[in-house]
Amino acid sequence: MGAEADELQRRLPATEDGGRNVNGGNRSARPSSCHGSARRLEALASARRAEVARKRAEDIAAGAQMNGRELFLHEPWVFDNSKY
Repeated sequence: MGAEADELQRRLPATEDGGRNVNGGNRSARPSSCHGSARRLEALASARRAEVARKRAEDIAAGAQMNGRELFLHEPWVFDNSKY
């Protein structure tokens, strides 16, 4: 069993302080890396939302059925109650 443990320790990558990390990498989070990841995730989410909005606008232009909010934005005269 001692040889198996030594073999496992030899295969694991070394951390900066010389120890071995079981998870395969340095798990300490630096503030700069956290902010970079957050910005990257926000940019990806923003790009996804923009793509969905663009596709929905194309669908509406092609004649797809709109929900109430979209109908109010595109055809507000439908909601005009001044004649009643």
